[in-house]
Amino acid sequence: MQVNQNPYFERKTLIMVLTQNRINEHILWAKINRPNAHNAIDFEVMEQLEELVTQVEEDEGLRMLILSGTGTRSFVSGGDLKKFHSIKSKKEAVAKAERMQKLLLRIETLPCWTIACVNGDAYGGGIELMLAFDFRLAVPDAKFGFTQGRFYLVPGWGGLTRLVEKAGRAKALEWLGKSVVTNPNEVLAHGLIEHILPGESIEKEVLAWAENLNKNDRAFIQVLKQGAIRYSTQRYEALQAEIEPFSKLWVDEQHLDRVEKFMSRG
Repeated sequence: MQVNQNPYFERKTLIMVLTQNRINEHILWAKINRPNAHNAIDFEVMEQLEELVTQVEEDEGLRMLILSGTGTRSFVSGGDLKKFHSIKSKKEAVAKAERMQKLLLRIETLPCWTIACVNGDAYGGGIELMLAFDFRLAVPDAKFGFTQGRFYLVPGWGGLTRLVEKAGRAKALEWLGKSVVTNPNEVLAHGLIEHILPGESIEKEVLAWAENLNKNDRAFIQVLKQGAIRYSTQRYEALQAEIEPFSKLWVDEQHLDRVEKFMSRG
């Protein structure tokens, strides 16, 4: 089978849950491609995101990574409960959380700009994912759901630490404690996103917003990003500390029961 050798071609196959479109020499747009599952993160998505990050780390010409979901309904609806429900032990839950934390930390420290284009609803782990990006742009009708509590869970991928950093302790506790589902204006007011897109031509709008970011090269971007977030032992420990309570609740009967009821709804 002949393979397209153009480095800027869009990778689309039946098995790709993460597609890529090289916009130009400096910009790569990736999309989580599971619209029938509301672009939920499963094991395949995790693996292909890890491969994508490795690719971006090694591509010296790349100055910007943009991530969105496929379609207009969902950015990322969180972790795929139907797939992850196979994880029954605390040890397995710890391993999954550690893997996702490592992935999101790699995204956060990429030596290029990263933009989460929230093209639709973001729930639970989808919010944890977007918080690892430098910038978040959302369409006007997107919903933001801090809904882990509905399943008797707390964030375990670093999302609690990053949410407190962005919105403050009280607002983070309110959103998570009440399992709030809210709108772009609310999260913009609390610093969770940087901009609300008109939503008429999303790709053009995102690229127009981001245009001036790419005037300097990757070395400059990396130095600036490193200076803006200097990791301390305390921050790393805060991220790591999310894994234990998340994993403990993952195997709690209340979580298991709520997931079973959710899946039985069809």
